[in-house]
Amino acid sequence: MKFGKIISPLPVLFLLINCSVKKSISSENEYEVKRDTLTFLDPSRNRKIPVAYYIPKTKKKIPNQQVIIFNHGYGFNKGGDYFVYSYLTEKLASKGYFTVSIQHEQTTDAPLPVEGNLQIVRRPFWQNGSDNILYVLNELKKTNPDLDYKHLTLIGHSNGGDMVALFGNQHPNLVYKIIAMDNRRMFLPRTSIPKIYSLRSNDYPADEGVLPTEEEQKKYHMTIQPTSINHSHMDNKGSNEEKKTLNDFVLKYLNEQ
Repeated sequence: MKFGKIISPLPVLFLLINCSVKKSISSENEYEVKRDTLTFLDPSRNRKIPVAYYIPKTKKKIPNQQVIIFNHGYGFNKGGDYFVYSYLTEKLASKGYFTVSIQHEQTTDAPLPVEGNLQIVRRPFWQNGSDNILYVLNELKKTNPDLDYKHLTLIGHSNGGDMVALFGNQHPNLVYKIIAMDNRRMFLPRTSIPKIYSLRSNDYPADEGVLPTEEEQKKYHMTIQPTSINHSHMDNKGSNEEKKTLNDFVLKYLNEQ
């Protein structure tokens, strides 16, 4: 997969930072994975948006290649959090998905509020994330127009899951599936399209109204899946067994029609 130059009516920063190739773990049906990193600049917000692309390494074009955009949990603005879910992003790329992981936080950002009505005081942070997703998606469509954007999947953990939920509420026509990994504050869309899935931890409950009722789950065919995994173990800190459990659920949801 080759990346073309970004064409925009306004200047855009496009920095190629790192490129590496990793062999996928197991079967012959999996691709090797190439990782490219770059940084966009959204001129409308003067906002840098680092991204990592996890791409199946193949000389042959993958027909109808689907896109997944991943969104990390809160990392206290230290940076680099878009790499710490590589157990999942690499697995997705090895299965043929064009996988993008966005770094949402900058070291100069204000810290995420921990007091007050969190559904209100954190909303600007989720909005920033939703805007990041939209910008990256639009740039992808310019540079890689042959990808399948009709079946876009957004995945997000914790605070990143809240961003994904907000994006789904704001832009339901742009996303096909949402997989929220233990988002706790922003309510999930009550819709059949996008299709909604949520993997829940065993230790952190969601705020009231975030998750659909049983009646809503049936009405909209939403999937709320409890797990035995701690909230903080949904990134690379999880055990091999926990990572496999999460990978298996995500791949199952992606394969559902």
